[in-house]
Amino acid sequence: MKILYTLFALCVYQLASAQKLAEFQVPPHEPSETLLLSADCSTLQADPHQIKLVNKQTGESIPFQLSDQKMHWKVSGSSASQNLSYEIHKADHLDSPKKLEFKKEDGQLAIYQNQGKLLGYQMDKKAVPEGVNKAFERSGFIHPLNTPKGKRLTRIQPPDHYHHYGIWNPWTHVRYKGDTLDFWNLNKKQGTVRFSKLLKEVNGPVFSEFKVLHEHVLLIGSNEEVALNEIQTMRVTPINESSYLLDFTFEYNCATDAPFEILEYRYAGFGWRTTEEWDNQNSTVLSSEGKTRKDADGTLARWCIVQGKLGNSTGGAIMLSHPQNINHPEPLRIWPENQYGRGDMFANFAPTKTQDWTVEPGKTYTLRYRLVVFDGKATALDAEKAWKQFVKPIEINL
Repeated sequence: MKILYTLFALCVYQLASAQKLAEFQVPPHEPSETLLLSADCSTLQADPHQIKLVNKQTGESIPFQLSDQKMHWKVSGSSASQNLSYEIHKADHLDSPKKLEFKKEDGQLAIYQNQGKLLGYQMDKKAVPEGVNKAFERSGFIHPLNTPKGKRLTRIQPPDHYHHYGIWNPWTHVRYKGDTLDFWNLNKKQGTVRFSKLLKEVNGPVFSEFKVLHEHVLLIGSNEEVALNEIQTMRVTPINESSYLLDFTFEYNCATDAPFEILEYRYAGFGWRTTEEWDNQNSTVLSSEGKTRKDADGTLARWCIVQGKLGNSTGGAIMLSHPQNINHPEPLRIWPENQYGRGDMFANFAPTKTQDWTVEPGKTYTLRYRLVVFDGKATALDAEKAWKQFVKPIEINL
């Protein structure tokens, strides 16, 4: 009986070994809250949907998510500083619990975590308050943007700027077919940006992602013409109970055979109109170059922390610009401390603040940004670590 058991165990071991497809190590990294990793699965001799990722030291199966022939997973901060060994086995892929939930509600695509709303992306055109010019109506923006604890960071349609919409990204000074147009200041009735269609919706144990088509529309009397198409991808990755990542990828293509010339102007592009709770007494700005609310406007930055008081607590977001963006490090537009007397807050990465940028027909142009949304307080060290992870992700080639 003992001999038969030994032979059976040997057979099981050999069978398990035969199912191993790859083995790799991740060297120690600088400690952080959570480390994001990915591995290229394109060379595996197996269907990526029929594999499992195993921690070699513990034998534990690790939840992962497939995207573009890559597997993505997370490592806790306490383990990030250790040498980690993994194996990939051929096996039926088991669905892991999803961390986030999509809901379509009130004209929005919303993302929830633990029944709390993290953000709402506006698909329907947002109506304006009674008595306000309907030219200010638009879609294709994020509001609310909330911290993990549900503290709101954005504001829309403030009476001082009815065209401000939470997190949004129009262009202000554009030359198109010989005309100079404004897609930012909606009251001019020259152009707008609108949601066109939902292209993709993905939810998994590591991140949730959706992709939409935006149209940059030229308004000529009662006629409209789409001048620029923008495919916008937004990915939400929970980090811990007090923070998550919100990644943006903007891909621009001309909608006609005419170039879309974005002319130099002091604000345009990726903007954030913050909560009305913030003023010059309870909020702060810090850029990668050490600039604050007093002197950040017009300076260049890789990242910028905007944070402040939220009810009885604090929170905010770290804005990160990718090095492959045009005019990186990017010029900042930060409202002055005395804006409207109380110091209302607006923060903007404005790549065309100091130069023109022409989108040529037949080509694709990409901008990438990341927000680290958090409860509590962020430091320059936190921002620098986040920026390094953003620009140099840990990618394994099998």
